[in-house]
Amino acid sequence: MPVVKGVKTDKEKFAGAERTYTVECMMHDGKALQNGTSHYFGDGFTRAFDITYTDKNNRQVHPFQTSWGFSTRSIGGIIMTHGDNNGLCLPPRIAPVQVVVIPVASQKPGVLEKAAELTLRLKNAGVRVKCDTTDQSPGWKFAEHEMKGVPLRIEIGPKDIEQNQCLAVRRDNGIKQPIPLPGLEAGVVMLLSDIQRSLYENAKDNLTRNTRSAATLEEVKSILSEHGGFIKAMWCGSRECELKMKEEVGVTSRCIPFEQERAGERCPICGTPSDTMVVWGVAY
Repeated sequence: MPVVKGVKTDKEKFAGAERTYTVECMMHDGKALQNGTSHYFGDGFTRAFDITYTDKNNRQVHPFQTSWGFSTRSIGGIIMTHGDNNGLCLPPRIAPVQVVVIPVASQKPGVLEKAAELTLRLKNAGVRVKCDTTDQSPGWKFAEHEMKGVPLRIEIGPKDIEQNQCLAVRRDNGIKQPIPLPGLEAGVVMLLSDIQRSLYENAKDNLTRNTRSAATLEEVKSILSEHGGFIKAMWCGSRECELKMKEEVGVTSRCIPFEQERAGERCPICGTPSDTMVVWGVAY
């Protein structure tokens, strides 16, 4: 998932932390998901709870602490970033099953045997693969594994065997293409790599297209109502202006990006000249 990296404002940082760092992701609907944070506590908590250790000079000192969080919300983030109306769409690197082999017209001689052979070849090549030999129809199986987000489907039937090929169907865009059986392993690995790249690029494009700059409060309101997504705007640094942005527009500060740029010259709330750009948005 593409992210915006930055630091939280004092209002949004973890209580008791000196500083909170964050990576913010944009979901399909333009809303933000705080996908992971790390907090620097200094020695505040260790002093409060009298936690000490003996240093190399044999002195009792208070340690400095950090806390890192990357939780199960990342699973929801994957679903909302790449999923569509047909169900999950999992990136190959994290998919439990990367490829599903589906025999077509499995009652015909040799089809099940060939499907098992292809499955074994892919397994030996290091691909996480399964062969669906259940009694359901091929169409039912297609929809089932599409809903589960399996990145690549391999179909093999009597005509494919005659032509010494199989049919590969991508989950991300539905494109179908034949793969010659002698080059099965290389073809599948190449497709999985391209699916991984394509999913990231599409998500990055969604983030880029739906991130806009605003110089005034009216522009912030207009962008939110018409487009949603992330809004870049300058900020004077006051808690009052940050609270007013939430009260009047309904957005919160997602982060102060490490990569700063100009999004106007003044704070859109109070008009004070500012050098700090903040990414604002509606968050889950």
